[in-house]
Amino acid sequence: MRTIIWFIYFWLYLLVSLPRYYHVKRLEQRGQREEHDRLVRHYVGDWASRLLRLAGAKVETTGRENIPQGPVVFVGNHQGYFDIPLMITQMDKPNPLVAKKEIQKIPMIRSWMEELRCVFIDRQDARQSMDCLKRAQELLKEGYSVVIFPEGTRNNGKELLEFKAGAIRMATRAGVPIVPVCIDGSCNLMGKGSLWIHPAKVKIHILPPVSTEQMSREEIRALPEHLREQIAQEIQKMRME
Repeated sequence: MRTIIWFIYFWLYLLVSLPRYYHVKRLEQRGQREEHDRLVRHYVGDWASRLLRLAGAKVETTGRENIPQGPVVFVGNHQGYFDIPLMITQMDKPNPLVAKKEIQKIPMIRSWMEELRCVFIDRQDARQSMDCLKRAQELLKEGYSVVIFPEGTRNNGKELLEFKAGAIRMATRAGVPIVPVCIDGSCNLMGKGSLWIHPAKVKIHILPPVSTEQMSREEIRALPEHLREQIAQEIQKMRME
């Protein structure tokens, strides 16, 4: 029953919010970017929060004080479908995400994510992937923070997958800090390959930022694996608490 109610609310909210969507679109067209962004963050954040509550997610987030001022790249591990609403609601504010192109096929979701300035990446197309990461880099230079899951797919709560170097390179090229985010338990809300929702406890810990300024080539090459190990070790600590 929970799953049915969740999906009904999921689509009903999107339909009811259509007037809001057209309103923020007009704000963007008029060049009222600040008001546009404020309303989009409010609407998207409210919707994501409600989805988490309906799913029965008990979220415990620590380390928000580690988020610095200014644009950053939030790098998180990817356990399950609910990682996106978690990253939208549990950081300093809803931020643009680098998401898989498949999400573009979902009507209305695509529209709101575009208004949030999300970037859709096709990992099978190297040129398109490079263009998307360049767009994310531009967002950083414009003052937006960006969220990315460098594993590229869900690990379902098991061992972390390889962190793709290209996903992290936009931070080093933009010269902004990387904030590692550890997520544990989101896979229990909805497992990989399943559409059934189950209440679950989710722990999130935000680690101190990693400066990317004046990094050597060797440090940049080692950065993806360094971040992966750092997040994996913290998740193990979280599970022992």
